[in-house]
Amino acid sequence: MSQPQVEFKGYAIVDPKNYLDMKVIEIKPKKFEADDLEIAITHCGVCGSDVHTAHQGWGESKLPLVIGHEIVGKVLRVGNNVKGFKAGDRVGVGAQIGACLQCRQCKDGYENYCPKQIDTYNAEYPDGTVTQGGFSTAIRAHQQFVFPIPDAIESRHAASMFCAGLTVFSPLKLNGAGPGKKVGVIGIGGLGHYAVLFAKAMGAEVYAFTHSKHKMEDAKKLGADHVIDTNEKDFAKPLSTSLDIIISTMDATQQLPLKDFLSMLYVHGRFVNVAIPDLDQPLPSLHAFDLVPNGAYIGSNHIGSKSEVLEMLELAADKGIKPWIEELPMKDLPKAIEGVGKNKVKYRYVLSQDLA
Repeated sequence: MSQPQVEFKGYAIVDPKNYLDMKVIEIKPKKFEADDLEIAITHCGVCGSDVHTAHQGWGESKLPLVIGHEIVGKVLRVGNNVKGFKAGDRVGVGAQIGACLQCRQCKDGYENYCPKQIDTYNAEYPDGTVTQGGFSTAIRAHQQFVFPIPDAIESRHAASMFCAGLTVFSPLKLNGAGPGKKVGVIGIGGLGHYAVLFAKAMGAEVYAFTHSKHKMEDAKKLGADHVIDTNEKDFAKPLSTSLDIIISTMDATQQLPLKDFLSMLYVHGRFVNVAIPDLDQPLPSLHAFDLVPNGAYIGSNHIGSKSEVLEMLELAADKGIKPWIEELPMKDLPKAIEGVGKNKVKYRYVLSQDLA
C-alpha cells in the first residue's frame, strides 16, 4: 500500500531585520530512516525560544528558518525500527529532535543533556540538513523524541506541554515536589503558569511570586495557595528559610532580586532557573555569603527526558490539567511572536494548521 504523501512547507523567517515578515517556503526534510516517524502537524505552540530566535537574541539564525517546537500532529508513516507507534496516532514533538543515544547521558536516560543533542529547529543533522520547526505542514523525527498523547488531553492543550510544560515539570520532579513540600514559582507566564498547575497537581504547597498586579488573581485561579507581590518592600522576609524549591521563569533576569529569593530557601533548598533571556542579559551577580546561611543550591534544567514527558502527560491526563491558551491560525504567527515579546498572551499561544 502506498504511503500518504505530504508537502513540506512552513512559515519562515527570511530577513533577521524584518523577522515578522515571514514567507511560506518549501522545506527540505531530513532523510527518512528506520527509526523515524513522519508526522502531519496540526498544532504548534509559540514559545519564548521562538521570540529570542526570531530577533536573533540568542545569536545568528540559519535562515531561512521555520521556528516552533511545541508540536502536535498525526503519524503518517513509521520506519521499520519504530516500536509503539502506527499511522494515525496522535503524537507530540518538543524542543529536541536528536541525540547520539550512545553517550553516558543518553544511556542513563538523560538524552536531553547529550553533548551532541540536536534542537528541533536552527540546528543541523550530521549530514548538514538544517532542522526546521513546527509552524509547518510536517516533520520527520526519531522515535526517541516522539511522544504519544493520551486520549484525555486535547491537541490544543497538549501542544505547549512539550516545551513550556516539560521545562518546569522536569525540575519539579527531579527536586522532589510533592506533598509536604513548599514550592515557589517566580513569574506567571507561559512557563510559570504551568509550574503552578503542575506543582499543585503533584501535591505541593504553592507560592506564586509576581510583580504584575493583574496576574495575582490568575495565580490563585491556577491553584497557588499563596500569591506574593514582589513590588512590596521586604516581600521575602516573612518567608525566610521556608521554601524547599523555587522555580524561576523570569526572563528579565537582571531585574531578579536573586539574593532575596535565595534567603527564602530552607536548608539545602533548590533555586532552579529555567528562563533563558537574550545573551546580553546575564543573571545578577552574587557573593558567596549569599549562599552560606542556608546552604542554598542554584541550578537549571534543560527541557526533559522522554520518561519525564510520558510521566508529565500521564499526570496531566489524570488530573485534567489544562493550560491557559489563546488559539490562532498558523498564518497569525507574526502576531503571536509580537504578542509573546510584549507579554500580551495569557498564557500561551497555540497555532492551528492552515497550510493546505
